[in-house]
Amino acid sequence: MKKKNTVSKGFLAGIPPWIILGAVVILAPIFVFWAVENISKQKEDATILLLEKGAALIRSLEAGTRTGMMGMHGARFQLQNLLTETAQQPDIIHLIVTDKDGTIIAHNDPAKRGDTYGRGLDFDGISRSREIGWRQVVNPAGAEVFEVFRQFSPVQRALPEGFQGRMLYQRGRRPTLTEMTPQPKPGQVIFVGLDMGPIESARMEDVRHTVIMALILLLIGLSGIISLFLAQAYRSARSSLTRIKAFSDTVVENMPMGLLTLDPEGKISSFNQAAEAVLQRSSGEMVGEKAGEILPKQLWALIDERKSTKDIIEREMDCDLGGGKTVPLEASVSSLFGDQDELLGEVLLFRDLTEVQELKKEVERNRRLASIGSLAAGIAHEIRNPLSSIKGFATYFKERYKDVPEDKKTAEIMVQEVERLNRVIGQLLEFARPMKLNRKKASLHEVITYSLKMIQNHAQDKGVAITTNLSPEIKEVSLDPDRISQVLLNLYLNAIEAMDQGGTLRIDTSMEEEYGKVKVVISDTGAGIKKEDLVHVFDPYFTTKQSGTGLGLAIVHRIIEAHKGEVRVESEPGKGTTVTILLP
Repeated sequence: MKKKNTVSKGFLAGIPPWIILGAVVILAPIFVFWAVENISKQKEDATILLLEKGAALIRSLEAGTRTGMMGMHGARFQLQNLLTETAQQPDIIHLIVTDKDGTIIAHNDPAKRGDTYGRGLDFDGISRSREIGWRQVVNPAGAEVFEVFRQFSPVQRALPEGFQGRMLYQRGRRPTLTEMTPQPKPGQVIFVGLDMGPIESARMEDVRHTVIMALILLLIGLSGIISLFLAQAYRSARSSLTRIKAFSDTVVENMPMGLLTLDPEGKISSFNQAAEAVLQRSSGEMVGEKAGEILPKQLWALIDERKSTKDIIEREMDCDLGGGKTVPLEASVSSLFGDQDELLGEVLLFRDLTEVQELKKEVERNRRLASIGSLAAGIAHEIRNPLSSIKGFATYFKERYKDVPEDKKTAEIMVQEVERLNRVIGQLLEFARPMKLNRKKASLHEVITYSLKMIQNHAQDKGVAITTNLSPEIKEVSLDPDRISQVLLNLYLNAIEAMDQGGTLRIDTSMEEEYGKVKVVISDTGAGIKKEDLVHVFDPYFTTKQSGTGLGLAIVHRIIEAHKGEVRVESEPGKGTTVTILLP
């Protein structure tokens, strides 16, 4: 037995490609949208950060301008110097102040004062608005610059706060906050150019991180979906495997043939119920044991022979089970191989041929009986006619020589022998002709009771006690009452004749629910039947009695067979005989 498995291996342990493709189609847009949104948010955050930084610088420059101008007590504040000093910070590219026409009035690079800057911008609108504006420009060095601009509000001229306040007090009123604050010069715009390099580098790093995270999350999502499908496939495969194993275990355990398997070390790995029944050993005794030490030698010799050939070996053998018991077996042994042609062990199948051989014997006996019956019918008809003549002459001589005692006795003996011969021929004809039954629903127990009454006196004369155990479950059975009475009488008389010194004749009835049959058991405590004679008890003309014809049990067998029943005989010399009848 060589196992060849051809398995169709699907993509990723059985996951179809369309499932992974579908998962990608579903998950990819989600993570792409998340990545794009995250990148846009990072860019927006960077813009806000630069805007706030630029606005803070503008406010700082305005505050510094006021402070410097107030601290100088009216002296012109050196805006140029302030821009130059502030622009020394590494992240500031340029600081520019222009008038409303775009002419540079202050620059961190003094050489550029008087140039025109910001062509295309609405300087008039910008110079009147406090709203922060921004744009991205490229400086002469080719680097991108984030430029923040809005109205610049420095003081028009330096006026000491104390002096102005004193003038107002002299006029008879308190100065307002606006009057105490230096007033800006209208129409100026400030541009703060910030280096985008560090922010852009950080943003690009965040973009890379976001893309990597999106890919990781996509892979995790795909892994999760694939894991779910794999888990489902595993559960399905495990469930299928469990069902298949349960099915195969049930089939193996309940198959009508004995099955025994060996592992590569020669130990028994399985042993089913049929094998237990045939070899009369339990699986607990057999499994795990060395086959060569525990199996009958005939079976082990068959397994040992298999090692020298690759062919399946089949044999019919008489297997010695020990204790003088031998069972006819039909056995076959083969090797079991795995996917890679590795040896997994040996498989031994065997079945008990006892019933098969019995059936063969039964068929052969029936064939022989049919031939004998046909021959006997012809002979009986040929013999009966001369017998009638002989009986007539013997009766004539009996009457003619009635005054001669010796001749009369001789004639009587002739008549008795002719009548005995005629009875034998009558039985022979009854055995030979086809069996006709008059079946009807009848009480089996009434038939048994009636037949026992007929032999009751004879049994008492022989010192035989009769006991019965009739099952109340049995009501009516479809049978021929006369023929069944004939069967029972034959069996009763045989049992009584086997008990010369007295004994017990027992009749039991029961229901065989599993087979749908009624069982009648007739047992005695007589001399029993020898083992060599037991197989011939139903053969015609086979008898161990001096005055028997050998047709009684043969007729019993024919009647029960005509009822589609079975009759079995078990006997042991010195312990009695048991006849079992099974009727539908």
